[in-house]
Amino acid sequence: MAGNGEVRKRKSSPVNVMGPPSKMYKQDPYPNATENGQPPPAEDQYVMELDGDDQISLPLVAATADTAEWQATIERVVRNVVSIHFCQTCSFDTDPAISSEATGFVVDAEKGYILTNRHVVGAGPFWGYCIFDNHEECDVYAVYRDPVHDFGILRFDPKAIKYMPLTALTLRPDLAKVGAEIRVVGNDAGEKLSILSGVISRLDRNAPEYGEGYSDFNTNYIQAAAAASGGSSGSPVVNLDGHAVALQAGGRADGAATDYFLPLDRPLRALECIRRGEAVPRGTIQTQWVIKPFDECRRLGLSSDWEAAIRKGFPKETGMLVAEIVLPEGPADKQLEEGDVLVKVNGELLTQFVRLDSLLDSNVDAKVSLLVQRGGKDVEVELQVGDLHAITPDRFVTVAGGSFHDLSYQQARLYAIPVRGVYVCEAAGSFKFESTDSGWLIESVDQKKTPNLDSFIEVMSKIPDRARVVVTYKHVRDLHTLTTSIIYIDRHWSNKMRLAVRNDVTGIWDFTDLAEPLPAPPAVRCKADFARLDTVGHPAAADVIRSFIRVSCTMPLKLDGFPRARKVGFGLVIDAEKGLVLISRGIVPFDLCDLSLTIAESIIVEAKVVFLHPLANYAVIQYDPSLVDAPVKSAKLATEPVKQGASTIFFGWNQNFRAVVVPTTVTDITTVAIPSNVSAPRYRAINLDAITVDTGLSGQCGSGVLVREDGTIEALWLNYLGERSPHNQKDVEYHLGLATPTLLPVLSELQAGKTPSLRILNVETNTVQMSQCRIMGVSEHWITKVAEANPSRHQLFMVRKIDCAPPSGYDAQSLHEGDIILTLNDKLITRVSELDIMYDVEFLDALIVRRGQELRLRVPTIPTSDLNTSRAVIFCGAVLHAPHHAVRQQISKLHSEVYVSVRTRGSPAYQYGLAPTNFITAVNDVPTPTLTEFVREVRKVDDNTYFRLRVVTFDNVPWVATMKKCEHYFPTLEFFKDDSGVWRKRAFGDEGVGLGGMGGVGGGGGVDEMGGVEEMNG
Repeated sequence: MAGNGEVRKRKSSPVNVMGPPSKMYKQDPYPNATENGQPPPAEDQYVMELDGDDQISLPLVAATADTAEWQATIERVVRNVVSIHFCQTCSFDTDPAISSEATGFVVDAEKGYILTNRHVVGAGPFWGYCIFDNHEECDVYAVYRDPVHDFGILRFDPKAIKYMPLTALTLRPDLAKVGAEIRVVGNDAGEKLSILSGVISRLDRNAPEYGEGYSDFNTNYIQAAAAASGGSSGSPVVNLDGHAVALQAGGRADGAATDYFLPLDRPLRALECIRRGEAVPRGTIQTQWVIKPFDECRRLGLSSDWEAAIRKGFPKETGMLVAEIVLPEGPADKQLEEGDVLVKVNGELLTQFVRLDSLLDSNVDAKVSLLVQRGGKDVEVELQVGDLHAITPDRFVTVAGGSFHDLSYQQARLYAIPVRGVYVCEAAGSFKFESTDSGWLIESVDQKKTPNLDSFIEVMSKIPDRARVVVTYKHVRDLHTLTTSIIYIDRHWSNKMRLAVRNDVTGIWDFTDLAEPLPAPPAVRCKADFARLDTVGHPAAADVIRSFIRVSCTMPLKLDGFPRARKVGFGLVIDAEKGLVLISRGIVPFDLCDLSLTIAESIIVEAKVVFLHPLANYAVIQYDPSLVDAPVKSAKLATEPVKQGASTIFFGWNQNFRAVVVPTTVTDITTVAIPSNVSAPRYRAINLDAITVDTGLSGQCGSGVLVREDGTIEALWLNYLGERSPHNQKDVEYHLGLATPTLLPVLSELQAGKTPSLRILNVETNTVQMSQCRIMGVSEHWITKVAEANPSRHQLFMVRKIDCAPPSGYDAQSLHEGDIILTLNDKLITRVSELDIMYDVEFLDALIVRRGQELRLRVPTIPTSDLNTSRAVIFCGAVLHAPHHAVRQQISKLHSEVYVSVRTRGSPAYQYGLAPTNFITAVNDVPTPTLTEFVREVRKVDDNTYFRLRVVTFDNVPWVATMKKCEHYFPTLEFFKDDSGVWRKRAFGDEGVGLGGMGGVGGGGGVDEMGGVEEMNG
């Protein structure tokens, strides 16, 4: 949306509003709020969507009753109008990956051509289908999208329409006249056919600007008093005779009942070329022109003689074309200037865009002469006309998780920069730069210049896997600033370098695999020393810096509801000889990740995950110490818990990765529950005693320790991932301490070379005070015992939530919600640490209070080996895996083992409404309780055909989804752990590529075969 209130009315919601919700929530105060949390528009406006996500409002104008003539015309027209349902499968040029709906109309019934908008067809890969008035459906393929103007042409198979005669609308641009009554016949927000009336008020409006995305230019637009809605993009604007006189394109969002239509002169020319099987020649001198009225032209220096000549030659004209942007290094650079008033082209007086386009299009690779007025003087120049298609990208390469193409004329015009450079259309994987996801121009990679896509491909093909290279880049909005970064090249998860080339004959993009990945170079031993904190007055505490290592964790796939693709924090070395490092699970959430460790700010080594604690928010990772020649020190951990009120030293790492040290006091040690994330369950710590300290630095540091004067570590300082804030949609992180004695049993096993196999009670507890215990039936005998056992905290634990039942259900020995735990194996439980007794036993003898009565139970514990995700399937753009631990904690019943973790925008999963937190229970009515059965059934479905999914939302609402397969753009892939615990990736039918070892993953958010941007609910 531009500052003048213009908005493109383009694409409506990808899901029928009457369909099932993606997840049921409590009543929202703004039920129609946009995804960024904005409140809905006023009641006298309706909402339409730009891309299925960003909503813009326009006033609703009811159509008046039509005469019999208009009714007859509309009956003829509607048979030619189609509803287009489509995906732009990946980000490309100015277009993001989206799934949406729009309108088009048949312009050639014999050959099967449909005219619609260019912002519907898109600049990149397009996948879609259309629905005719009688609800017959057929696939459509993009065969032309204009490089500049807002029209595109789709092709369909006329033989696929069997139950209605096909007719076409005639394009009559000559009948668009001021005062003409028109009707806009289109798709009303994807729901039904709408017919809106209007009157053409202007023919000479400049093309509307829509902001930083795609915008039309170098054409006039038709303005009318009408207000079309979301999904109306591509609607025909017809006159009383039923001829299409314009193409609906955009409107205003500031309350004015105004629509903007594209004239049909250039679409008609393109259609005729395509009918003849010819290319559509398009010429350019890389100059943007605008219409300015005569009074403004006079202020720019238009002489009275030329004004008189123009007015005589074109008595109805009120303005002339004026140069607004002359692109640097283009054909007109240094010959034309901004503010030049165009008078003649090739000796012909000229005032209209249509004629200018015609002259340029017919002189591609030839020269034209222009006469302009500059400050009252005649200036004549001769310019070489370039090929507009040549500066409009029709290919892109995907490598290391990112996607790239040559900078387009559209982007260059928007920022008035030269049409050259490698543009990052999908900043993901190794190329996921900070602060923004798009708009980057790559200047060099690995100290080698990359002026164009071919040179970029050549450089990238010679960089081995896991290499770290220097990349320089600029942003299109700020070419003054050159940014330099060191990036990690992933060619193991994103192992393919693929070139996609547009094929206008087939209407799809053809993929070619380029250079095979070079193997990673062997790691070498490096030497370094740690920085000294000379200013700190606690030398032993300051020496803790030798026990800290910076950890960078990148994830190629979003699993388990974790919202980030890359996290950085600090880990504590617990065994320098074995290379064992303890790190928060807020940094390393699962083992499908690539770990890069920076030691002493100098040495970089890779690591692997060796242990993930199911409850206590820490992971243990391991690096190869033989590669490190540095005085790394094993942390000395306290064996006794720190006490409330104790003096200690806080050693932490702030947001700038700088060490900070300050004496402080332990203010509280209390049992806390990290809030769950309602919209997308993800790992969180439960049943823990959290330590807080009396220093403001603790809230600024996500990694650190509490250390004594002698250097003994009393507690870890960790970041805990919490809920997503409903106000700003940001993830809340809590910074809390964890006492070291609870770590020792697990760490001793790891140091002995064993992998701990823990068992847990599948419950979440909270503390209850003695006043509450009395009311709930705890006897005075036990209340006295509690006071004796824990003088500082008179508390017991109540079962707040039980994880979802196993398939066999709970037995009579299971705990219930509301039970108060007195003893486990005859030990009174008043501290969280005392619950650790559960880790090593299959059953616990429990004494509980239930409904005022004491009961003895033999409570089973559950193994934690299956709580971590070990397999994921990417299908139709959705990431599916078994419900992870956080899901089991928050749900009361598992509907199946096929859980939707994330979906990709622009994918079939997004288009057909399969949402994160859904469970898939059946494919074509065949039950699929597990991923294995799901994969077996979907492999039976032919590509580009429909199938049915039975789905249940997180809140137990069943519904049925129909979906069409698209293996070309969204192939089915599988990530899995083999018998040795190594993660592998394969397409179905492959044996699988091993990608584990010291690292395992790279990329950070972009598997090479997937398009679009990943999206999860919260």
